[in-house]
Amino acid sequence: MTTAGVAVAMLLMSACSSGGTSGGGGDTNFVMGKDGISTAKKGERAAAPDLSGKTVDGKTADVASYKGKIVVLNVWGSWCAPCRAEAPNLEKVYRDVQAKGVQFVGINTRDTSTGNARAFEKKYGVTFPSLYDPTGKLMLRFKKGTLNPQAVPSTLVLDREGKIAARSLAALSEDKLRKMLDPVLAEK
Repeated sequence: MTTAGVAVAMLLMSACSSGGTSGGGGDTNFVMGKDGISTAKKGERAAAPDLSGKTVDGKTADVASYKGKIVVLNVWGSWCAPCRAEAPNLEKVYRDVQAKGVQFVGINTRDTSTGNARAFEKKYGVTFPSLYDPTGKLMLRFKKGTLNPQAVPSTLVLDREGKIAARSLAALSEDKLRKMLDPVLAEK
């Protein structure tokens, strides 16, 4: 099995997990809160990798084009029950904060067709773009030891410089998402 195959297999085994407390190996420079949200201090954050490509609706998106904005990345799949539970919370917060310079971007993973992903977005009223990543290649671009996504769902908050400020490895309530986002919004 190739390295990528092993990584995808590991990702499959962690699918729809309730999250964990590990952040990969090595010195991660982040702190895990009691609420399952990991954060990294400004100046100790890793840059997000290139996250660009086709969206589930056939357009293209590039997370780097949002530099200067805060970006909330949500890794999801239409097959994932916790993803279905958190989708309305994500959309509500997105509508509340997009005028404050916050962009949400989904990463749809392991859906075998864009049809299932589009149906999910329609059913849950998701209006932000989602990159289509059926094999998990985008997730594999995150460096080990950073606040990388390690489960589905995972949510990351990127600061205005495109660096990873916070991560959750579990479905988020509206309150928990705001708790992740508010400190980054307050940064100047």
